[in-house]
Amino acid sequence: MRLPRRRRIPRYVLVLALVAVLCGTGIGLYLNERNSRQQVSVVGNPTAEDWIELDVTAQGVDTSALELSLSVVAIPHGSLAAEPDSLVFTRDVEITSVGLTTSSFHTTPGDVAPLQVVTAGLNNGTPTDYPFDHYDVSAGWVATDQGRPVPLSLTYTDSDPFFLVRPTKSAAGGTVARLDARAGRTRATFILAWFMMAAMWALALAVLGGAEVLARKRQGVVWPALGWMAATLFALVGLRNAAPGGPPIGSLMDYVAFFWAEGIIAASLAVTVALAVRNERRDMAADGSR
Repeated sequence: MRLPRRRRIPRYVLVLALVAVLCGTGIGLYLNERNSRQQVSVVGNPTAEDWIELDVTAQGVDTSALELSLSVVAIPHGSLAAEPDSLVFTRDVEITSVGLTTSSFHTTPGDVAPLQVVTAGLNNGTPTDYPFDHYDVSAGWVATDQGRPVPLSLTYTDSDPFFLVRPTKSAAGGTVARLDARAGRTRATFILAWFMMAAMWALALAVLGGAEVLARKRQGVVWPALGWMAATLFALVGLRNAAPGGPPIGSLMDYVAFFWAEGIIAASLAVTVALAVRNERRDMAADGSR
């Protein structure tokens, strides 16, 4: 009695299944990072009737200047507001921000507080550690109403596309609101940076392998191969400059992959041309002696 043959799954079905799994994994990672970035953190919880809520949003990390831009919107509560859930102030309140510099602004009775941009410094980090660079961020706010301190609360959100800036600790409700945060590269930046480094090494080793084959065969000038090598040499420069976040020259990424890849490709191209020219001259000399 013959056993029935097992039907083999077509290869295209396996390929489609693999693509579906990879796409599903990517979507899952995206949704996980998207949800984590949209979380709102509340720093401070005043118990007084009259207080001010500071809606703080991290807009952009500038590693070249080592600073973080924060947009701040003051929202009144209690008798400081014209009515419940209103953004209009009823009194002149002075709000002082302390970051890289100290600045103050006054609210206008009967009007909404203007949007303020506060610059906080990036500490304890080095931009050349890209993509593993991390920074500490600190900023504070104080509000007074005719010389009397006003309790503050801080609602924080992060909107920087290249960095995750998350509070490291919460301050108690009181007359001072302080934001202490940690800034680090996003997961997408890590993935793309690692992919770029792997691609640089893969292309460099591919050029090295091609150069070895040409050298072993003792061929003359093979223009398509030389053109591919030269194109790869310059293509890696564009790839490196496309790294998210604009890492400075001399970053860890350069020492791990870019400098080595460029050196291997340049050396392979130069040696291949030198051997090809020698082989061409040898062949020309052999043809001339016939």
